[in-house]
Amino acid sequence: MNTSSPASTGVYPAPRIRFANPLLIESTRPMPQHIAIIGAGSIGPDIGYYLKSALPGLKLTLIDLAQPALEAALKRFQGYADKAVARGKMKAEQAEAVLRDIHVSTDYDALASADWVLEAATENLGLKQKIFADVEARVASDAIITSNTSSLPAARIFAKLRHPERTTVTHFFAPAWRNPAVEVIDWERADPAMVEHLRRFFCETGKLPLVTADAPCFMLDRIFDNWCNESALLLDQANAAQIDTVAGEFVHAGPFFVLNLAHGNPIIVETNTLQADEEGEHYRPATIFGSVERWLTVAPGKSVPVEADVVANVRDRLLGVLFSQSVDIVDRQIGTPADLDLGCRIALGFRDGPLTLMRGLGEAETARILGRFVSERSGMPQQQRELAGYQQFERHVLVDDIGVGEIGDAGTGAKVKLITLRRPEALNALHDEMTDEILAVIRRHENDDDVAGFVITGYGPRAFCAGADIGRFPSMLGDAPAATQYSRDCSRLLVHLDAMKKPVVAALNGMALGGGFELAMRCHSLVAVRAATMQLPEVTLGIVPGIGAMVVPYRR
Repeated sequence: MNTSSPASTGVYPAPRIRFANPLLIESTRPMPQHIAIIGAGSIGPDIGYYLKSALPGLKLTLIDLAQPALEAALKRFQGYADKAVARGKMKAEQAEAVLRDIHVSTDYDALASADWVLEAATENLGLKQKIFADVEARVASDAIITSNTSSLPAARIFAKLRHPERTTVTHFFAPAWRNPAVEVIDWERADPAMVEHLRRFFCETGKLPLVTADAPCFMLDRIFDNWCNESALLLDQANAAQIDTVAGEFVHAGPFFVLNLAHGNPIIVETNTLQADEEGEHYRPATIFGSVERWLTVAPGKSVPVEADVVANVRDRLLGVLFSQSVDIVDRQIGTPADLDLGCRIALGFRDGPLTLMRGLGEAETARILGRFVSERSGMPQQQRELAGYQQFERHVLVDDIGVGEIGDAGTGAKVKLITLRRPEALNALHDEMTDEILAVIRRHENDDDVAGFVITGYGPRAFCAGADIGRFPSMLGDAPAATQYSRDCSRLLVHLDAMKKPVVAALNGMALGGGFELAMRCHSLVAVRAATMQLPEVTLGIVPGIGAMVVPYRR
């Protein structure tokens, strides 16, 4: 598909990725030594602080036409580092390293030696094209060039460059120094190896890279922008505080509160105008965005009275636009179902991913909400398959095939199933659904002659698994039968591992705590990075590690 064609709503090519777990990628590039960021306004310095925190030895150059913006950026760096030290999250010497080797300039010549130039300027296509022409004239032919645009397709931004294969969009989410999500756009002229390198880089430095197609507004902004635009279109039925109150069932902060926080009204106008021009008038932004600077609303956790019929109407419309955009993203392969659900939670603050919400409501209620929405909002996407078809994916684990020859034992033709626990917001902690998914993957493949065995590891560089989700524990205090049954439920995966004939290896990529350590020790072998730690911290909660850790280590 030609992503530069206007008004196109076709299906995009599936992302060109080899491994679901980015740390399996053998990068063809070294880690960057010098990164330059163009734009010292709102998000550019935050991206820079993330990069310097992850790679303190990195040379970082900030470029902006306005010297006061550069000076303000340096103050922001200092403020972030001072707060980190004051809160005990960073030692003074670490803060000094983070603040070292940061350079600012109003001259583009300062980025000449950069391995990677990242643009975070105003959302203006002509301006971005001029910036990247100036960048390409100064950097090496193999330097990576990316844009932080939230809406403009890469095919348009980089169309005029001589080496578009080393370019793409890397879209961060606020606050970029703390929010782990980053969309990496796989567009038709990008070198797949470069895209894969960025995925690995982000994962290694603590981010959550989500690969999306080169659609206008990509994946997550299609959700956020239309959620906010629909909220504004509802102002004829309720005020901003009431809409935020109703939205609080689904998000940690209502749409109008977030718009105030991000000064986001112009962004919605910009992005929804682009979608309207591309995909139809039903995306046209609400006119009220042009006349309101700040919304009168309530803070997260606060509420105002809302009449029941208003709640029902607002709730249906908010869920309708959420579900409509979600099925469209999946149907057109703009993003994967798992990344969509996870990204909405991590980047946008939804309590549950939209596909999980659909599952919880059931097919009949979801169909009612979608049917009502598309009848009221003509032109909006409707599902292209049975609703059950949107639920057929693993939400909390990634599954990769590794040829045995790839890990040093060539010749058998067999493969290993690598299961990666992916709950980065909880350091990969176990809960019932993740346990069920691990067990389902093993059962699906354990009798396959082409599978030699299984490896279980954790997502990212920090944690194998930070233990079991203890949120259910208080509800079972004093209820011996319930606690006993829950122990059995938690053991079903471990008991299955005990009886397996094919080997299962725990690959500890970081901390293994409590129930995570119990899972690891029930595997048939353990391997670990040198920095991995194994602990049973249950005693600090006044409980015992009762799902095997009091017996299994001695038996083994």
